[in-house]
Amino acid sequence: MKITSALRGALRRITGTRVPLEGSNEKRRTVALPSILSTYSPRAGAMPKPTAANLRRFAETPIARRAINAIKDRIAGMKWRIQPRHGQSSDQLPAGAERIQALSENFDSPNPDDSFRSCAEQVLEDVIVGGFGAIEVQRTGDALHPLSLWPVDGATIRMKSDWNGSPSSPRYVQVTGQLGPSGNIVLNDDELIYVRLNPRTHSPFGLGRLEVAFETVNAFLSAHRYASRLASNSVVQYALWLQNLTPAHHERLIRWWQDEIEGTGRVPILSVESKPEVLRFGGGTDADLRLGWQEFLLRIIADAFDLPAHFLGIERDVNRSTAADLSEQAFRSAIVPTARLLAEHLSRDAINKKLGWSDLEFVFGDLDARNEMEEAQIQEILLRNGVLTVNEVRRMRGFAEI
Repeated sequence: MKITSALRGALRRITGTRVPLEGSNEKRRTVALPSILSTYSPRAGAMPKPTAANLRRFAETPIARRAINAIKDRIAGMKWRIQPRHGQSSDQLPAGAERIQALSENFDSPNPDDSFRSCAEQVLEDVIVGGFGAIEVQRTGDALHPLSLWPVDGATIRMKSDWNGSPSSPRYVQVTGQLGPSGNIVLNDDELIYVRLNPRTHSPFGLGRLEVAFETVNAFLSAHRYASRLASNSVVQYALWLQNLTPAHHERLIRWWQDEIEGTGRVPILSVESKPEVLRFGGGTDADLRLGWQEFLLRIIADAFDLPAHFLGIERDVNRSTAADLSEQAFRSAIVPTARLLAEHLSRDAINKKLGWSDLEFVFGDLDARNEMEEAQIQEILLRNGVLTVNEVRRMRGFAEI
């Protein structure tokens, strides 16, 4: 193959030209990701870079971990169910009850090593941190356990630009960093569930909440370290002014102070003609610790995670009424969208695409109401007015039909 032919093929793949499917004459006219190869420099001073390693290192700090757990733990602990789509009943579907039971047990134990919670926590961690959650999905051939779901490090997933749109064609590549054939593992479209948070047209990857707050978290950690050194007296906040002394006396005084006084707890006795003057560099108050600046950064971090500031420990002017409203706001703005994103991918990519069961879906049962009392009141009203039956309500609450 000549170099010119290879270049033409590479340009064809970059510009989005795809192999047409059998029986289809329609071609895509728009270009996929036209700006992916455009070169632009990041903002000045944006260091360190928000790489996957740095994002995960920042995720281990207390503030970022509190924000991540506020979303992740709430979703992973939700009740979920497999139900018919479009309001149908399981009796209307072929082998509906049997398939629902098999999928429920399957998702409850997605692979030999994980439960649903442990699998979901790993995927949600990557979704919130970097916007790149990934799950490998394979068919087992067992009617009682049709799928195997494995959490995958989303930062190692790359996308092929020449994917032709077929579920059975290669779309993803996992870069393991090893040498030889095991360095790149090619996966078909129906073999990987790739969950993107905040999808964009100019990038094939998502945008995680910690990625949005990366620079703010970096600034908070810098301010926190400075305040820690200041509070532990590792930063000098004053100086001694001695008049009418020669440099030799200064050197002798410094050596005497370091050798005999500093760190010993002894009372220093000075005998000089003029009284030494203490020059203070700071006021010795909390303002020197920049607590107001740190609180402002905490509010920005909370905004990046779609959470109220009191979730990160800022409890000023918060009472029982406002706390309930803020918790409801956090549930609707941060938890519900992320939970529905995961549920939609499990329904579309695992149940519909891999198994071909387009009449079933995965849903979280705690998204419509925040507490049991509110949910029970809504279901009671619907029952009383004949909107729902008793069996439908029992299915919604995860109980067996009567």
